[in-house]
Amino acid sequence: MSMSFSRSVRNVGLLGAFVMAPCLAINPGSVSAAEQIKAVVTTAPNVPPPITRREPANVLVELEASEWVGKLSDDNKYKFWGLNGTVPGPMIRVMVGDTVEVRLKNKKDSKESHNIDFHAVTGPGGGAASLNTEPGEESKLQFKALNAGLYFYHCATASPSIPEHIANGMYGGILVEPVGGLPKVDKEFYVVQSEFYTKPGKKGETLEFSFENGLAEHPSHVVFNGMAGSLVKNPLTAKVGDTIRMYYINAGPNLVASWHVIGEIFDRVYPEGSLVTPPLQNLQTTVVPAGGSSMAEFKVEVPGTYINVDHSIFRIAKGAVGLIKVEGPDQPEIYKNLLK
Repeated sequence: MSMSFSRSVRNVGLLGAFVMAPCLAINPGSVSAAEQIKAVVTTAPNVPPPITRREPANVLVELEASEWVGKLSDDNKYKFWGLNGTVPGPMIRVMVGDTVEVRLKNKKDSKESHNIDFHAVTGPGGGAASLNTEPGEESKLQFKALNAGLYFYHCATASPSIPEHIANGMYGGILVEPVGGLPKVDKEFYVVQSEFYTKPGKKGETLEFSFENGLAEHPSHVVFNGMAGSLVKNPLTAKVGDTIRMYYINAGPNLVASWHVIGEIFDRVYPEGSLVTPPLQNLQTTVVPAGGSSMAEFKVEVPGTYINVDHSIFRIAKGAVGLIKVEGPDQPEIYKNLLK
């Protein structure tokens, strides 16, 4: 593929026109700051606390775009673009009927403009046009959370390209709870799978983004929560008898994920983040599309270490692997090692 063709794809006018379309956002000045509840946002794998109120509220979400060099793996660093200094960006939790005001700052030392397309927003561009933010500036958007679900959000700035912003780490998840909330569980975790497309580099080097590898859909890394092995070094933890709920986002930008926990069966799966349809039951593996999500619940009955993977299994070698460590008494009536 020629470089001239690559550049034309990166700067295609259709994407620019889409992002710059007028946004029919509600006037942010219509709700006073005194009436707002400031949203608790959390860094993966942590999840904001459940919503206990039963009435809609005015919720303020504060985010900041920045660019920095951090660890992509034990061997290499990478120049990330992200939100609130993390990849993935923070998890946001609101309720159906909430009026949400988003304030997006872009650090003054950023080289790029940034914005956010919320898949939970009803309106042109998912709010991206209202949130186009140059370095050192701040933008605001207000929207009504109309639909319950687990949704993806990502940067959708057309310069240099939407795929490049996503591939560099500008994404996260927003949970819109149904009225009355979700059933209580013992543990909740936020996990985001994503791909990175880099040029070849030596151990210890800061790797560079490769648009050509992105076009070819050949990632150098497929990771959970922004770094190869992040959930191996820092496993998720639970106790025997706990019910775990996992909010699983597939940021892509290209690959469809085959989410599986080795040694467990998903008791309930809410495919593609739908929270208002009956869950599927007793699933071994569930498909999570790029730009989509899934919510799963399962009870851990046996102690030990469980392995979270994308069962497109060669991706383990690229970093898509994490651990869940479960402590507690043996359960020989369920699982017994006959060699002991």
